[in-house]
Amino acid sequence: MQKESLTALVRHHLETAATASSGRSAHTIYGGHERTLRQTLIALRAGSNLDEHESPGEATLQVLHGRVTLVAGDNRWNGSRGDLMTIPDSRHALEAVEDSVVLLTVAMRS
Repeated sequence: MQKESLTALVRHHLETAATASSGRSAHTIYGGHERTLRQTLIALRAGSNLDEHESPGEATLQVLHGRVTLVAGDNRWNGSRGDLMTIPDSRHALEAVEDSVVLLTVAMRS
């Protein structure tokens, strides 16, 4: 069994994102290319974003810290700490309204 402290990871990756030129930091907590399920913690500095991209499979986004906006076409959904958002099966982007950390869970397509 593997155990990770999300609290410690949130703190560490917020610090890393604050000084990164991209304004973000990420860590795969579970899974990877050899697994169907993948969970990745993503920290974003306020004002930074993940550019529009395709969804690799069914996915959810849990906001662990801060506030984010999920954007798909003309649709925008706001999320704050404790929110669980279903990611649409279409091109989408993620914007950090303030310093934020999310847990992305994806069931990869076969």
